[in-house]
Parts: sequence; structure tokens; C-alpha cells
Amino acid sequence: MQTRCLQRAVHGAFGTIRPRPCANIRRCVASPQFQRIRASASAAPVAPEEKTVKPEQDVPGMTTFLDNLKWDKNNLVAVIVQHIDTGEVLMQAFADRAAINETMQTGLATFYSRSRGGRWCKGETSGHFINVHQLFTDCDRDSIIYLSDPIGPACHTGARTCCSREAQLAPAEGPSGGSSSSSSAVAHEGAHDHSDHVPRTTLQAWSGPFRSGGSAVPAVSKPSWTARLLSNPELLCKKIREEAGELCQTLEANEGRERAANEMADLMYHSMVLLNLQGVEMEEVLRVLRKRFTQSGIEEKAARAPKQQPPQ
Repeated sequence: MQTRCLQRAVHGAFGTIRPRPCANIRRCVASPQFQRIRASASAAPVAPEEKTVKPEQDVPGMTTFLDNLKWDKNNLVAVIVQHIDTGEVLMQAFADRAAINETMQTGLATFYSRSRGGRWCKGETSGHFINVHQLFTDCDRDSIIYLSDPIGPACHTGARTCCSREAQLAPAEGPSGGSSSSSSAVAHEGAHDHSDHVPRTTLQAWSGPFRSGGSAVPAVSKPSWTARLLSNPELLCKKIREEAGELCQTLEANEGRERAANEMADLMYHSMVLLNLQGVEMEEVLRVLRKRFTQSGIEEKAARAPKQQPPQ
């Protein structure tokens, strides 16, 4: 406890005197591993820039904000890292005052590592930095969300998310080896190298089955409308145009909210199949939408590159 109090007093007087991320950022950004990550995603988040971290008392309102958080007995708060575009929960860690102060100034996810006993800026070793766009507190002010755009996987295992195992009640195995309908047991399934049991939003869960590595048609054991669409682009485009027309009709004919929601779902489903054929992840679409939040739609459209004309 005395050590923690001394650390806090030193930080309050002199700022973060532990190693800054700047030198490590330069080293990691120049590494072949980071270059491969950046080259593999055309719309990937940009590399972090160097920023100087000021002592908390030099940032107006910072000390008041930190004082109002509810710290645990170790002067830490829980931090959940959430993907800004997909809504995925990527990881959970802890932060002290210095880590939150640094995160808010640099925009890089920084924590307090309990195993190392000190500051931890995610990505300094691996190059997998996490760009924090917004920070939120819960109603009790004892936990925080870093709404973020990660560079590379969030988990130290190389997985996209640290949350890869799902616990659920499932029918218990009966005496003869089959499932019992009268009792249930907890099943804890999943692995870091597979995405079957990672938490997904509805949009992610729907887009998942369409991922087949581009235009390849996934193997199915029974008739599949998705497989038929994947194997027939002409039919797919016809259905998208048809569903778009039916969505417009819900407005023109005043068919109501439920009908509009159903037609929008149909249009999104067929559009996601088309994205799969072109190798486009839904995350890329959501990133484009996010970048348009503060931009005039008229100005954005005017700034687009001209469409390529099909060969005559």
C-alpha cells in the first residue's frame, strides 16, 4: 500500500516518468510484423502517433474525473475494451490513475498490469496497439469501457478477442449415453484459435456463415438458398434489386413498421451474401459508415472517385 501511495504521489508531482510509448511505437511500427498487419487491411486503423503525456494536474478536469471514480482496494478499476464498429468485446483488464490519464491523452489503450506490477500500453511489444476513440464509465463509476479500433488481434494468443469460450446450460448426458430431457449441465466450450463461441452481435452472427474465403461456395449437406446465391451472381443481383424495391414499397404503400423491418432484413441478408462474393467484411462497411458520421452526405458523395466504366 505504501508503494502504491508513493507511486501516486510521484506521478502527481512529475507526471508519467515511466517509459513512454513513443520510442516503442517507432520500433513496432517499423517492424515487419506491423507492416504485414497494416498491408493486409486496406481500411485498417492508422498507426499511432507520438504524444507527450502531461501530469494529471496539468489537464483541466482530469484530477476531478479520476477522484470521482470508485477504485478497488488496489486503486484499480476494471476496463472493458469494445470494438467501435462491430460492438465486439475484445478484452478486459485493469487501469490505475496513470493508465487512464495516459489513455485519454494518447488515444492508446493503456492499463495497469497486475502481473508486471506497472504500466502496460497494449501493443508496445506485439505492435497490436488499440486506438481508443471514446471512454465511458458505468453508473457506479467503478468500471470503464474503452470504445476502440484495434490494430491486429486483441488477445496475446493471437486471437481477435480474448473472449473465446462460452458457458451455457445444455441437456445432461443420460445413463445410456444420450441426452437427458429432465436435467441440464453446464457446458463450457470454445478455444482461442476458433471463433465458434466468441460473443457476436446479431449482425456479426449473420454475416459469419457467409464467410467462405471469397467466391467459394461453402459445403452444405442439404439444399441451401445461400449456396445457390453464391453460385449464381446473376440471381443474387436480381434478388437485391427486388428486395430494395420491396423496401421502398413499404414506404410508398404505407405498409407499416413490421413490414419495413422484414424487407430491410431481406435486403441486408442478400447484400451480405454479395459482400462475401467480393471478399468484403462487414467490419469494412461499418468503418466506412463511422467515418461519415461528421461529414455532409452531399460533400462525401462529391468527393468520391469516379466510378470505373465497364468495358465496351
